[in-house]
Amino acid sequence: MDYCPHTDNDIKQMQSAIGISHIEELFADIPEKFRIKQIPDVPPALSEQETLSVMKDIADRNQLPKLTLTGAGAYHHFIPAVVGHLVNRSEFYTAYTPYQAEISQGVLQAIYEYQTMVARLTGTEIANASMYDGASAMAEAAVLCAKMSNRNKIIVGCSVHPEYRRVLRTYCWANGYEVVDAPYAPSGQVDGDALLKKLDDQVAAVIVQSPNFFGVIENIAPVADAVHEKGAMLVAAFTDGTSLGILKPAGASGADFVVGEGQSFGNPLNYGGPYLGVFAAKEKFMRRIPGRLVGATVDKNGKRGFVLTLQTREQHIRREKATSNICSNEALCALAAGVYLSALGKNLRKLAELNVYKTQYLKNGLLGLSGWEDVFPSPVYNEFVLRCPDAKKVNEKLKNEGIIGGYELQKDYPELENTLLFCATEMISKEDIDKVISILK
Repeated sequence: MDYCPHTDNDIKQMQSAIGISHIEELFADIPEKFRIKQIPDVPPALSEQETLSVMKDIADRNQLPKLTLTGAGAYHHFIPAVVGHLVNRSEFYTAYTPYQAEISQGVLQAIYEYQTMVARLTGTEIANASMYDGASAMAEAAVLCAKMSNRNKIIVGCSVHPEYRRVLRTYCWANGYEVVDAPYAPSGQVDGDALLKKLDDQVAAVIVQSPNFFGVIENIAPVADAVHEKGAMLVAAFTDGTSLGILKPAGASGADFVVGEGQSFGNPLNYGGPYLGVFAAKEKFMRRIPGRLVGATVDKNGKRGFVLTLQTREQHIRREKATSNICSNEALCALAAGVYLSALGKNLRKLAELNVYKTQYLKNGLLGLSGWEDVFPSPVYNEFVLRCPDAKKVNEKLKNEGIIGGYELQKDYPELENTLLFCATEMISKEDIDKVISILK
């Protein structure tokens, strides 16, 4: 959209309407000594053509990688062209929260279909109309568990994404809840014995992630049983939604809430966002979960229609009654996820299998190098951790070849010195992997 500045006549009309003679009068409350009289070092104005040329020169300095081997919560998956085609249609692209919801039947139906697919994938009965991102969805679930149980302690596995855990601590600090870490075992999974020792009658929720931050698949069912025996609730998280195409859903394994990041479903890597928070739960929590729920009904003529059934955020009801003050949803990202899942259908399983094959091929190739060893001998999805002679040198070597290497775990786990978290998706070819191995030999 072109920038069209106000004309002198526009400015005079606005001044007249609000009753001022000079624009400076708008800043009368700011002491004179704090006002900038002239902005320094601003070059002369450019024409539109000149501006575009300057911006292109700046953009051309970006050095985009040829290949990325990093996941750690953000994943490079193929996005079918139909996703962009539908998401960019004006009736969806320009839509915000449907305040007069029932006149937005297309938006409501898209959200309803998204909720249905998420509930089926996670093995739960309900899913809301999306949240900010995976981290906020996880934190919202934990706080909700504490509010419902009148307990004040949250246990979170150390194998949960470190950034998610930081968001959780911020939420719990603000609400006065205690966060307790549960260590990981040599297998890379949550240490079950240590977890049992920490479970007491003040624990509201236990949070595990599967596949966890190390890519290791957790055994959800026994954790769920142990947590429920103590009267607490289990929140199961994930960061790569494509894993739901092949793994048993956490909801079917006993999780009360299944939360995570939906970026892998048709949303591109884009410098950290916007992302898509997935939030699913058992039906008994329907009136307590944050966000919105879209339902299907029939009108007086028997015609199917969609309605905004529940909206428990503070913009819609009295603030003290709200279950959350999350003030936006990610409806456009949820639409992308819905289109993506519809396009893939049952092929989501084949996609997940392909990710497993690519991951194992990369892992086997790296383990064939001198001085490299496996850290966690457990089944993995998409990601895995290896120890190498010098993690920084490995990444520098790959960077010089235009490749983003593995994630250095020592930043978050000091005990995991010289370890790298690698990721392989369907976007990496066999030739790419062979090239990486040859570079590092």
